[in-house]
Amino acid sequence: MSEQGKELPMYIQQEFSDYLKCGRLEYGFLRVQCTSCHKENLVAFSCKRRGFCPSCGARRMAESAALLVDDVIPELPVRQWVLSFPFQLRFLFASDPKVMGKVLGIVCRAIATHLIRKAGFARKTADAGAITLIQRFGSALNLNVHFHMLFLDGVYTTNKHGKTVFRRTNGPDERELDQLLHTISRRVAGYLERQGLLERDEENSYLQLDHLQEDPMQQFIGHSVTYRVAIGKQSGQKVFSLQTLPASNSHHDNAQVAKASGFSLHAGVSAQAWEREKLERLCRYITRPAVSEKHLSLTPAGNIRYQLKNPYRNGTTHLVFEPLDFLSKLAALVPKPRVNLIRYHGVFAPNSPYRSSVTPAGRGRCESGDETKTAAEKRKAMTWAQRLKRVFGIDIEVCDYCAGSVKVIACIEDKAVIEQILGHLKRKGDLPELVSLLPDSTGPPYKTIIV
Repeated sequence: MSEQGKELPMYIQQEFSDYLKCGRLEYGFLRVQCTSCHKENLVAFSCKRRGFCPSCGARRMAESAALLVDDVIPELPVRQWVLSFPFQLRFLFASDPKVMGKVLGIVCRAIATHLIRKAGFARKTADAGAITLIQRFGSALNLNVHFHMLFLDGVYTTNKHGKTVFRRTNGPDERELDQLLHTISRRVAGYLERQGLLERDEENSYLQLDHLQEDPMQQFIGHSVTYRVAIGKQSGQKVFSLQTLPASNSHHDNAQVAKASGFSLHAGVSAQAWEREKLERLCRYITRPAVSEKHLSLTPAGNIRYQLKNPYRNGTTHLVFEPLDFLSKLAALVPKPRVNLIRYHGVFAPNSPYRSSVTPAGRGRCESGDETKTAAEKRKAMTWAQRLKRVFGIDIEVCDYCAGSVKVIACIEDKAVIEQILGHLKRKGDLPELVSLLPDSTGPPYKTIIV
């Protein structure tokens, strides 16, 4: 319930409800058994939500990174472009995903045009390639809608023989970044003004948000964007923080960062064609979950303390939330249903004629070679177990005791059967106490060992 007594949207309620069941054996599990020594494990179900669950977020991070590196991004140089927005636009994008999608298109076209012209071509004769990860969170559990865009450091064109070729470009310098950010901010403001979302007067510009429907989430979104308390007696005040003396010379100006009017454009991180491991680490970083459990702790007063990964320039190291306000911060991080957070542009777009020839997996329009593939082969993808082995170095298909192969022997979902199995194991003393079974976002999913 919100502070005004209104019910929160159903997708928010469902997010919390499913999270409380994630990793809990009493809500269902798989029985897996070693074919050699016959030892059994119980593997609890996950909620598969994408808001704030660290366990499911870690699995999705591994899946997305492996997919991008193996199937989508060719062995070419890649650069990360990060665009942040003013507070008002963060609120607008979180409340109206359609507007966010239109703005993302404006941004990607501006950067693609810059790369194409820098390579010496026109938009009609060349195209760039990009993948955008829409990230909704900041390091302080605040709502911060911003774009992480992986652009190829170059463009594709067709030579006189009809063959697709790649033309490399150099990274942007400070002048180019400043000019590009000015172009982006001007085009975004122009679009919002044409849509009636931005009003200008002689001195100021402000957003017109009357089109947004009354939604109890707007209170949580607004306070989360501005780092303020949303619920309780301290509502509207800055979130309580713990600070230390700031480190001297902790901040250095980066020539590959441009800032203007609340916008920020960064393009200082890149991976060369042969640096596939670095590229996968970069993909995992930008698809990481919003919450890291290892940074969470309880204070003696029962509040939630969250440690920042990197201290702020003013020396802030921790933030302290009251329980209800902490829940409001989690609620604000949940994306609306049917809003894709990974978008493909240019040669990676689904309707691009280049896509099937430039992606490692040949994604896109069917070619003559695809006609010989079966439906199963076209759908084939890396399994969850394979992704766990790749990212975390564990292999759940191999027995921990004898190194034999492990297979699933049953899927238990009936409540009566679950109670019988868990009750039997508890009486034998083989069942660990059912506390939180959710792993940290940096570690592998939990697996209950049945001795």
